[in-house]
Amino acid sequence: MDTRRISDELEISALLHRYARAVDAKDWELYRSVFTDDAHIDYSSAGAMVGSRDEVAARLADAFAALLMSMHYITNVETEIDGDQARVRAMFYNPMHLQGMSELSYCGGYYHHDLVRTSQGWRSRHLREENVWFINSPRVDSVT
Repeated sequence: MDTRRISDELEISALLHRYARAVDAKDWELYRSVFTDDAHIDYSSAGAMVGSRDEVAARLADAFAALLMSMHYITNVETEIDGDQARVRAMFYNPMHLQGMSELSYCGGYYHHDLVRTSQGWRSRHLREENVWFINSPRVDSVT
C-alpha cells in the first residue's frame, strides 16, 4: 500500500468520524462540512428524509430535538479509491435516548458514501443509509 492510499484512508476515516460527531453533537454546520454543496442524502431506509444537504440538515435539526442522546459508532470501513473519487461502505451502530422513553433505542446498518476529493479534502457527494435493524423504535421516521 502506498503512502497516498494510506493518507486517503486516514482522511476518509476522519471524515466519517466528523460525520458521527456532528450528528451526535447536533452541530449542523459541522454536518454540512462533511458533504459537497450539491450532495444528496438518503435516509429513507429508516423511514426518514431524502434530499439535498441543506434540506436534510434542517430536517435533522428539527427531528433531533426529540433526541436526548445519540452515540454513533462507525466501524468496518471499506474503501474503493479511484483517483479523486471513492466509494465507502461502513457499518454503524447507534444507541439513542428519545424524549418520553425510559429505555434506550438502538439501530444499526451501513452507510454508503460516494466521495470526491476537493480542495478542502474528501467530501461526500452522496450518502445512502441502509438501516438493517432497529430495536425499541417509538417512531422510525423521527430519527436517523
